[in-house]
Amino acid sequence: MQKKQITLAVKAALFGGLSLTFNSAFAAEEENITAVNSQTAPVEEVQQEEVEKITVTGSRLRRDSFSVATPLVTMDKEAIEDTGLGSLSEILINEMPQVSMGSSNTNSQSSVSTTGLSTIDLRGLGTNRTLTLIDGRRVVSNSYSGNYVSLSTIPSGMVEKVEIITGGASAAYGSDAVAGVVNIITKKDQEGFSFKAKVGESDEGGGEEYTFDMDYGTEFSDGRGYLFMAGSYNEEKGLTFYDRKRAQQQDSWDYDTDEMCNVMQTESGDQCMRDITKADWRSLSDSIPGGVFDEKSSSRPDAGFWYDSNGLRNDWHEERYGINTNQFVMLKVPDEAYTGAIKVDYELTDDINSYFQVQYSVNKSLNNKAPESEDECDDVLTYEPSDGSFDTACIGRIPTDNPYVPAEIAADASSKGIKWDRNFAEVGNIMTDNERTTVRSWAGLQGVMFDGDWDWDVSVGYGKFKQEQLRLNEINVFRAASALDAEYADDGVTVQCADADARADGCVPLNLFGEGSITAEAADYIRANPTITTDIEQINVLAYMTGDLFDMPAGPVASAFGVEYRRDDQEVATGGGAEVGGVTFNYVPTFSGDVEVYEAFAEAAFPLLKDAPGAKSLTAEVSARVADYSWSNIDLVGSYKTGLIWEPISGYALRANWARAQRAPTITEALSPPRGDYDSFDDLCDGTTATSTEPGHDNCRMEPTIASVIATDGEFEDENSGYSPNVGNKDLTEETADTYTFGLTMAPSFIDGLRVAVDYYEITIEDAISYFDNEDIIQYCYDSSLEYGENNTFCNDITRNSEGSIQEIMQRNYNVDEITTKGYDIAAAYEFDLNDFGALKFKADWMHVIEYSQTVQSPEGAATTNYEGYLSSDIFEDKASASVTWYKGGLRARWSTSYKSAVTASRSRTEDWQEAIQDNNENCANGSDDCIENPESLKFNDIGSYIKHNLSLSYTTDITDKTEMRFFGGVNNVFDERGEFILGGKGNYDSSYGGGMGRFLYLGAEIKM
Repeated sequence: MQKKQITLAVKAALFGGLSLTFNSAFAAEEENITAVNSQTAPVEEVQQEEVEKITVTGSRLRRDSFSVATPLVTMDKEAIEDTGLGSLSEILINEMPQVSMGSSNTNSQSSVSTTGLSTIDLRGLGTNRTLTLIDGRRVVSNSYSGNYVSLSTIPSGMVEKVEIITGGASAAYGSDAVAGVVNIITKKDQEGFSFKAKVGESDEGGGEEYTFDMDYGTEFSDGRGYLFMAGSYNEEKGLTFYDRKRAQQQDSWDYDTDEMCNVMQTESGDQCMRDITKADWRSLSDSIPGGVFDEKSSSRPDAGFWYDSNGLRNDWHEERYGINTNQFVMLKVPDEAYTGAIKVDYELTDDINSYFQVQYSVNKSLNNKAPESEDECDDVLTYEPSDGSFDTACIGRIPTDNPYVPAEIAADASSKGIKWDRNFAEVGNIMTDNERTTVRSWAGLQGVMFDGDWDWDVSVGYGKFKQEQLRLNEINVFRAASALDAEYADDGVTVQCADADARADGCVPLNLFGEGSITAEAADYIRANPTITTDIEQINVLAYMTGDLFDMPAGPVASAFGVEYRRDDQEVATGGGAEVGGVTFNYVPTFSGDVEVYEAFAEAAFPLLKDAPGAKSLTAEVSARVADYSWSNIDLVGSYKTGLIWEPISGYALRANWARAQRAPTITEALSPPRGDYDSFDDLCDGTTATSTEPGHDNCRMEPTIASVIATDGEFEDENSGYSPNVGNKDLTEETADTYTFGLTMAPSFIDGLRVAVDYYEITIEDAISYFDNEDIIQYCYDSSLEYGENNTFCNDITRNSEGSIQEIMQRNYNVDEITTKGYDIAAAYEFDLNDFGALKFKADWMHVIEYSQTVQSPEGAATTNYEGYLSSDIFEDKASASVTWYKGGLRARWSTSYKSAVTASRSRTEDWQEAIQDNNENCANGSDDCIENPESLKFNDIGSYIKHNLSLSYTTDITDKTEMRFFGGVNNVFDERGEFILGGKGNYDSSYGGGMGRFLYLGAEIKM
């Protein structure tokens, strides 16, 4: 197979075998850090490097691996395999401090659309601001919620390595590369067949994982072509409430500002925790399978009818007889993935190469939740398609003449009917069944021109994503209301639905009294199974050329020029009641949209100095991209980058970057109609009277419905939660980010094998897309510098019913935020030979966050909030990972450690407590009887650091001349570190903190032939 060396290099880049950006101590494994060459290479080696210039993530320039300014870290296949984990996202989160959790099987249990996704988040800036590439290419999204690439859609056995750059990279790749880029690089030159199998399980039980990878690579047509095929199967069984003892601990905490103590709910109500034990803690619900009827009030303690397994009782006490609904919570959602890929490379001529790749995946997840719990007045949203109006509906009280009503309950009931609260166990547990199918493909030609001095590439990519979500065992409230309105038929024995139209529609009477009282036929009648089907398609056309533009005294100017076209189409179709409401699932509308973008880009690297006094080398980089979107709300968008790398002496370099990046709004953010959601809020107009003088009440009285209530009742009251749908905004513009990085790399010649990199980063995002809280929207309508009325956008987003109560508040996206994060990264690597005892490699990475803040621009001005160091924001001030690897011949052992610094659980909880402490201090200073001496500090709010240790072992041996066998195994979380009790977390754990899985053991084997 005869090719020019330059063609080989370009081919390698196109197939994803992208080189590191530096000479690293890690050689072919572990995470690499940017450093410069510490030795002066012989002339022959330098000449070879110049011929085999390659590309790296973050740039399309061909150049040697020592002359790039962008910090980049890499994790290769051996380091990935050493973790023993089947989830690529979980691996990156554990091993790379810059990576945070996006959507995962441990944090998306309550999500409508993202359950089962596996995404990551750089610098905590949001998954939408992290661009994930495959072999350097933008690919179709896996969610209508945003531009998310689920890493579980990529065949795990096909991954060669992962390269990550943090900071703006829009000049190279376009929109979304605000926080950085994650480039998944696939295998490119494997010869022969390999098969790998791995099994793992937590030693406490649950969380079983099974992974099977198979791949095959070969040349054909006398070496002119190359074929690679890969397939993977991965199954994760998940974790339930019953798998972890901590999850079974009931807790319902609060801080009593009267007693200034931490209180926990008990059978006797809230009590100071200092006076009780953990066995006294309670957190139970009255939504029991047999039902609670006419529940007690403050004047009727330990009263109310309810059913246990033995029958009807009249001594209801929620914190004694209620149900622990946490028993239905999945700590980790089970899923399975089938993935496959084919890639073909064929040399058409000595200077033209063709390539093709297709990836296919099917991902399934099933989230099991508690059966639906309802009472007589739980409102759900309804939508009338004919006029686009929204309303609410509920099941209502049970009529007292319902034939199923026991005489004891009927005798005690109000004339308005019987209040009730019940778990619909007979209908079944609510389940979210997701199946996602992803196809990603691209094909192109690449070659050389101008006597091999320039390379060119033209390609077309196509991707299609389809998600079919089935939500099982919800309740249709209209049918449930009809079924509760029951009567005796003419025979005086048969019970039937009272409404004739309902009977004609198949209505089956509903009996709520007692466990198992709902018949299978009645359950079928009231059951609703809403569906959401998402289709996303992407077409991408890319053409570019790279080469040396001209020569400068210090060397040639490497350059790249290109154009790109992309079209994204999205359609969300709903059914089973989700499209019209009236069911106990969120209202989700059917909608569609598309966007096109035309882009042009260029970049160049200028060698300013070489082998000069005080400058062994000095190189400047510049790049730019312009993008023209089909949406009129987005003007011509420009992205830029400048960089400088200065190597004063061999082995030491300083680097600096400034980048302007951007993120265009997603189709959903811009075009979505209202999507169902409920939130609690306090109505500012609550308590308005004809003479009240509280802020905003003058404008509240101008609401006709509120004025009518005041005229009749003297005072308007509204203290309930309401429908608060999320809605797109066609006036959104792009987010703009400025990224600054300054760094030092060292590869000292007097310590052979040592590499160190220190980088400071600062990212500021302006016009960040977000929404206002409901209470802010209410304030900006009634009590702000904006004029009240129809010209006030916030007033138009509030709808009140005929009684003046808020029926809905639209949570609309706006360009309102500024997000700033700054800190520094330190990475170090050291490798040395132990002679007859093998070799050792050390690696350490540390990220420190100096600031993570959000400034909200509102009608009342700007307000800045800091979020670093709060678990609720998933922003740890310090994160680190370290490992030591020993290897000798076929033996390999690796010990790794990950660290997360101490955090405060909740910012809002802290602020509320500080306010209570201040009030108490004033009471004490004033000699008030309300003064509490020695008030308690908050419990569960200060969470200590978390450290986890892992061990992996492997042995590789030759079975025959052409067959190699590898046996491997390990323990993740060797010391079974669970971390601290996380109040309010899933199972009293928090997925971003860790510890829920506990100690995990795995074994596997791989054969290559």
